[in-house]
Amino acid sequence: MDLFLEGLSVLLQWQNFLIIPIGLALGIVVGAIPGLTSDLGIILCIPLTYGMEPTMAILMLLAIYCGGTYGGSITAILINTPGTSANAATLFDGYPMARKGQAYKALSMALFASTVGGLLSAFALLFLAPQIAKITLLFGPAEYLALAVFGLSVIAGVSNKSIFKGLIGACIGIFVSTVGMDTISGSSRFTFGNINLMSGIDLIIALIGLFAISEIMMKSQYNPKTDHKQVSVSSITKDKITREEYRRCRKPIALGSLIGIIIGATPGTGGGLAAFISYNQTKQSSKHPETFGEGEIEGVAASESANNGACGATMIPMLTLGVPGDGATAILMGAFMIHGMVPGPMLFKEQGNILYAIMIGLIVVNVFMYLIGRVFTRLYAHITRIPYEILSCIVLTFCIAGSYSTNNRLYDIYIILIFGIIAYFLRRMDFQLVPVLLGIVLGPLAEDNFRRAMLLSDGSLSIFVTRPISLLFLAVAVGSLALFAWRNHKDKVKARM
Repeated sequence: MDLFLEGLSVLLQWQNFLIIPIGLALGIVVGAIPGLTSDLGIILCIPLTYGMEPTMAILMLLAIYCGGTYGGSITAILINTPGTSANAATLFDGYPMARKGQAYKALSMALFASTVGGLLSAFALLFLAPQIAKITLLFGPAEYLALAVFGLSVIAGVSNKSIFKGLIGACIGIFVSTVGMDTISGSSRFTFGNINLMSGIDLIIALIGLFAISEIMMKSQYNPKTDHKQVSVSSITKDKITREEYRRCRKPIALGSLIGIIIGATPGTGGGLAAFISYNQTKQSSKHPETFGEGEIEGVAASESANNGACGATMIPMLTLGVPGDGATAILMGAFMIHGMVPGPMLFKEQGNILYAIMIGLIVVNVFMYLIGRVFTRLYAHITRIPYEILSCIVLTFCIAGSYSTNNRLYDIYIILIFGIIAYFLRRMDFQLVPVLLGIVLGPLAEDNFRRAMLLSDGSLSIFVTRPISLLFLAVAVGSLALFAWRNHKDKVKARM
């Protein structure tokens, strides 16, 4: 309690309350531009913090992290292009809502769910960090493989009742994830002698090509004279979230926040996986799963509460064990060291007052995020008024600039165009792109940990069913697939009647 009060006194300085909104504004802008992730925003702003006090510096970087995770939902909803990989699940229902003229409602729910998930995650970091860290220590290769299988089970729920096409898409994604240097053996795979492919296909590059470029190509038949709809200013913000919709979204937000905290606290996962799992579990447990993918507000609530719920949780293994939870916290770990703080068990003892100031400050960051979002959500919604012939040019420009800035390589621009063309033909053949993305995201996690588990068990598959946590994840994955199959069969029986 003494450290808590000392941390509160360190936090309550006017400089901290000035830098948090600045960091949030930067994070939201960076997150909303496809290709410019919150990771990049943190890297670019670390030099600006050299002359700051440690608390002030870390709070600014945390604000960029949280703001970037929320900001990616803006473009996911408005232009079907997630700003970051953590927001990919948001476009399932966010973009259909925008197409139905409910952009303001979708953006408002994304902000509300992000804030609730972020606050619950911040409180978990503040009060439950040591206990959660002990659980994550139990995770080994078998548990990570089972977690990846559980994540891949989401494919059944996002394949538009064509599980065969979903599996083909997942195989394409897994194949893409194997391109580059093998992390275990060090040999190159599927590079065809091209040195640019040695580092593999960057996730955000694949994301831009799959969704943004293919979306522009799908609108190639757009006729501005006949297809453009005049949208009145008043109608954009007229359709607000009702009390009934808030009530329906309580369960998805609670479930998404819990999944976000659990997945986020597991090193090497992150908000993207949490959002997909949360979306799938919400859909499976819903009384009306057929509305998901058509503009269901519960889908937006589930994904956004989960990805922001992971933000604070990713700090748990980093602060308590010195193990970063995802890429952003790995960068933040470097920022901690720059300011004289070495993450790990001794940090609580040596600089507990500053650490508690940062953890309490994360709660303040999420409160400010809601206030800033409330002010600008109306402005974001007006993007839907821009004629598509203009908006498509703006989107394409940002996509090319964002893909180049990711690794500062012209080669990445060619990659997004190739992915865009492939995704265009897949969509024309009625394939869903999400299984492809899931394969790219979870392929490395599944492959690397499967091979490590095989080395530990001398080639015995029993390691996956003799460890309780691994068995639990596999059982839930099988249960999810069985539930999907049962509902699919039930729908077919109804259709015949």
